[in-house]
Order: sequence, then C-alpha cells, then structure tokens
Amino acid sequence: MAAFIQKLFKSRKTTEATPKQRKATQPEPVEQEDTRTDRREEQLKTLESAPSQDVLAKLAIDGVTADIRQSAAGRLTDEASLQEVQKQAKGRDKGVYQIVKLALQRRREEQARLDSISQTIATLTRHAQDQAKSDDTKLYEARLDALLKQWTEVETHASPEQAQAFLEAVHLCKERIAALQSAAEDEKRQREQKLQRQETLDLLTRTLDELKSQPPETLPSLASLDALQKTQENRWLEATRDTAVEKQEQKAYENAMLALRNYLSSVRRITQERETIVELGALLERADDATDEQRAQAKTLVAEINWPEGYPIPALLEPLRKLAGKRKKPAEPRVDQEQQKALTTRLEAEIRQLEEALEAKQLKESKQLFKTAQQHFRDLDQRHAKPYQARMQLLTGQLRELSDWQGFATEPKQIALCEQMEYLAEQPMDPEAKAERIKELQNEWRDLGGSSDRSLWSRFKAASDKAYEPCKAYFSAKSGLKQANLEKRSAICEQLESFLDNADWSSIDWKAAERIHQTARQEWKEAWPVEFRDNRAVQKRFDELLKRLEAPLDEERRKNEGLKQTIVEKAQALVEHEPLQEAMNQAKALQGDWQAIGITRHREDRKLWQAFRKACDQIFARRDAERSEQQQASRAADETAQAGLNQVSGISPESDEQAVTAALATLKDIDAATLSKGVREQVQQEKQRLSKILSALRLQAKWLPGSLW
Repeated sequence: MAAFIQKLFKSRKTTEATPKQRKATQPEPVEQEDTRTDRREEQLKTLESAPSQDVLAKLAIDGVTADIRQSAAGRLTDEASLQEVQKQAKGRDKGVYQIVKLALQRRREEQARLDSISQTIATLTRHAQDQAKSDDTKLYEARLDALLKQWTEVETHASPEQAQAFLEAVHLCKERIAALQSAAEDEKRQREQKLQRQETLDLLTRTLDELKSQPPETLPSLASLDALQKTQENRWLEATRDTAVEKQEQKAYENAMLALRNYLSSVRRITQERETIVELGALLERADDATDEQRAQAKTLVAEINWPEGYPIPALLEPLRKLAGKRKKPAEPRVDQEQQKALTTRLEAEIRQLEEALEAKQLKESKQLFKTAQQHFRDLDQRHAKPYQARMQLLTGQLRELSDWQGFATEPKQIALCEQMEYLAEQPMDPEAKAERIKELQNEWRDLGGSSDRSLWSRFKAASDKAYEPCKAYFSAKSGLKQANLEKRSAICEQLESFLDNADWSSIDWKAAERIHQTARQEWKEAWPVEFRDNRAVQKRFDELLKRLEAPLDEERRKNEGLKQTIVEKAQALVEHEPLQEAMNQAKALQGDWQAIGITRHREDRKLWQAFRKACDQIFARRDAERSEQQQASRAADETAQAGLNQVSGISPESDEQAVTAALATLKDIDAATLSKGVREQVQQEKQRLSKILSALRLQAKWLPGSLW
C-alpha cells in the first residue's frame, strides 16, 4: 500500500531523511505546496477535457482534492471502473465510496427494469403468436386489444426484430378478426334472408287461407293478387340470393306460389270472359234451348278457367259449370277387409312378442316391438281395433314400469360420470367449453340423486376440482374484461344523459333520435359480459335514461300514427268517390303525404300500411274495371261496325246512286266514339270511298243525254 501511495503522490517524502539531510532541505514545504497547486490545476484541466473512463477512475482515487475525486466519481459510467473505484475508496474516501455505490445500485436497478421489459416484450410476442394460431374465438378481439394496450407501454424498448415479430402476429390476428366479422355478417344476412323467406311463406299461406274463405258472391281484386304475386316473387328471389335453401322450404314456397298463380290465372280468365260467362249462364234457365255448340263452349270455358280445387267456386261460374255438366263425385274407397284381417293377425303376433320381451325385462326390444305394434294398431279401422284397445293400454303401462325400474341402476352411471370427469381434467380445452362440460356432468350427477357412497362422491368431487383448476385463470382475466365493459356502459350512460339534457324536442331530428336509441341499446348489448352485482346500478340508470328517451319518441310515433290513420280514412273514403280520376289523383297525393310522415312503431305502421294499400288497390281496381267495361263496349261496337262494313263492301262504281246513298247512311249511323282505332279508320276510309263513288255518279248523271245541260 505504501509503495502504491508513493507512486501516485510523488511530491510526498519517500523515506525519512537523516538529520543532516533534513537540515539541508528546509525549504521543502514551500515546494510541496507549489507542486500540489500545480497538480490540482492539471487535474482540473484534465476533468474539463472529456477524459476517458480510466482517467476518471484514476482521478477518483488520486485526486488532489475531495471535489476533484467526487466530480470524477460522479462522471463514471463503466461498471468495471465503478467496481474498481469502490474497492479502492472503501475505508479511504467515504464521499467517493457513496457516490460509486449509488451509481452501481442505479445501474443494477435500471438493468433489472430493462430485463423485465425485455421479458414482457417476449411474453407479449409469444401470446400474440399463440393467439394467431388459437382456435378459441371467444373474446378474441378483447384479448387482442388487451395485448395491444400492454404493447404500447413497452413498444419504445423493443428492437426492430421484436417489433416485426409482434406486429406480424397482430396482423394475423386482425385478419382472423376480419374473417370472423365477415362470417358473422354473412350469418346475420342469412338470418335476415331466412326471416324474409319465412314471412313470404306466412304471407302466401295466409293469403291462400283467406282465398279459401272468400265468399262465392265476390271475386278478389285482380290487381291486388297480381301485385302480391310479383312482390313476393321478387322478395323470395332476394331472400334466396347467395344462400342455401332447404329443399323442404323451397318446395313449400313453390307449392304456395303455384297455388296462387293458378288461382290468379283463373280469376284473370273469368274477368276477361265475364260477358260470355253471363250470357251462357243465362241459358241455364232455358236449358232446352241451349245448343250443343253452346254447351261445348261452356265446357271449354270451364276447362280454360280451371278453377282450383279447395277454393269456393264463384257464384258467377256456377251456372256455367252446370251448363257444361256436373262432375261426378269420386266414390269413397271401400275398406279392404282382407287387409284388415292381415293387420289383425300381424298385430296379434307382435303383441305376444311384446309380452314376452316385457316379461324378460328387455327394455330396448320392448320399445321397438311396442312402436311397431302401435303403428299397426292405428292402421286398423274402428271395428277391428276395438278388441285390442285394452291390451294396448295395459302394455303401455307395463313398458313404463320397466323403464322406471331400469332407472334405479344409478351406481354404474355414477362411476361412468367419475371416469368422464377424470378424463376431462386431463384434456386441454377452451376454458368456457370446459367449464360448461363440468357443469353438465355435475348436473347429471345431481339428477341421479347423489350417492350414499362417500368414496364415490369424493372421487367425483376431486376430479371436478382438478378439471376446473385451469379455468380459474381464464375467468380471472375475464373479470378484467367485465370491468372494462362496465366502464363502457357507464360511458354510454354519460353520453345518453348528455344528449337528453341538451336535446331540443321542439326542433329535433326524430329519425336521428331514434337511431341514437337503437345505437345505445346495441352498444349496451355488445358491452358484455359484466359482473351482475356491479351492473345493477348502471343497468338501473340506463333503463331510466331509455325511458326518458322513449317517452318523447313514443309520443312522436303515436302522433305520426294518428296522421297515417287519417290518411287511411281519407283513402277509404275515396273508394266510392266520383269522379274516379279525381279519386286516383287524391290517392297518389295521399301516398306522397304518407312518405313525408316521420317515425312510427313498426307493427302499427305495418297494419296501417296494409289498410292504406288495400284502399288504394280498391280505388285503382275501379279503374281496371272501367277499362275492362270500355274494352267490352269497344269490342261490341267493333263487331257492329264490322257487320256494317261487310254489308257495304259490295258497293262499287257500277252500283246505282240509291244503293251508294243507303250504304253511306248505314256507315253514318255508326257511333265512331266507341270504336277502336283500327275499326274507326276502316269506317272513315269506307265513307271516303263511298263519297267518291257518289260524287262520280252524280257528275256522270249531269253529262247524260236529256239532262239539263
């Protein structure tokens, strides 16, 4: 140690001088002071010139003053240098020792923190990669959000390789979430399509049932049935697009739509041939006067109309059917006595086999035999089935007793439940699915009534506890999700309350308010699961806020429903309104008014719309009826005009003036206003031709000999 100190501090005396030497070196203290000052200045300059860690370590030990040594020690960062200085300063320089000791402690703490962050990064990366490969889709997005939240806290400390590995795993997870969302949306679309198909089937079934109860005196609206057919065909087409439809469902639709088309076709044909049907029906009162040709025509019309079976025949069609000839009712099938005897013989043999199986306590065979015997018993008519009725009732009771007796053998089932629970405890499964399966096995044990064998119960209980152990960590993490969802629900309440406090109901956008109501309910539903007890207060607050929002919404809906009810009443009043064109114009205006009305309750709106649509259909059905009458009148006028044209077609320039004048008079008697365009042009052309002939004849008469000229 002395040699080391002597080496570092050269200005100090090395050895004890002799008395003569001491006397010779009396000026030494002044020289030592000068040297100390020079070295201090030199060491300060060294500190100011960014020295290396080795130089700082040397100064921390050999510095002339405590300030220099402590300053150098405070600037040390190399761990090896710090440890060496700590070793040298121990017991010699307390200030330097404390500085170096604290620096080393801070380094160890910082290193521990960095190691912890590095471990967290590795753990998060591994969890993200595991989730990207996991088949557990429950709470998938919530778990990913939790990982991302933890990653933001350590992201700045991650290396580029670590960041890349984590982000690649997150990318795979997000692709998985997108796929799950797409699947959920596709499932939602298919549910909506299934609902549309079901509503279409219900509407078609209900319509056909209404048609079956239609009074014979009236025919349904052709326009309404036609519109119903077209809208439901389009609706079914959209509801079956890009989705699988069960054969039974498709067959039900095709059968219902075919029935509607057949009915519509028959009604359309009756409407077109109404006049002919009435004329032929009138012949029924004087059936002897009806010719074979008329009867054949009636038979042809009945075949063309082809009124579907199961629906009330219109009164208009009944005389026509009678004129064409009544259909003979099919003879009722006679009971096949030989078949009944064969069934009786077979049933007798099956009952004997069933009695033997019951006596032998063979439950499975007894159930099969009983099912077969019961089916054959039902196939018998009343006379042949009566002798076996009491025996079948007795066998039913015996089979029930055997089933109950078999239920007493619970111990084998309990042993099986223990084995299932022990197997379940060893299986890696989704925690929720595993917990659900544990619950099912426990319920089965409970349904068996427990066990008096304590060892068997202890075995089942131990297996249950072992199986549930891995689920605890999952449900612990799920409790954090429940807390997050509870906070989301609280935020929903805050937003909803803020909206209600600032809403101006006199000028509010009611549709937007209704969307807020729907969105709040949807987001509330999505913020699940939550802890039941913690959710009570928040749920109560949310319910109260919804009531505050629903009150003005319901008031507005009822007001709008009243407006629509008024429109319905106006439309119903227009059904018999004259003139018809004015009624149709007002009906169209009412349709525009209907669209301008705001929010309503869906069910009430649907009822009102059906009533409004029915009234409008009746109004426009009158137009169709008038057009049909006009067409019939036009056809009758065309036939009369055609007869007149045929009558005058033989008039030529060689005809006399009297014949031409009579032909022109015949054509002038025809009312051109009721004619179709083609026939009206023919009449006009024929008039022009006859007028030219008459003019030529009169001009010729003037130039004949003996005339006034």
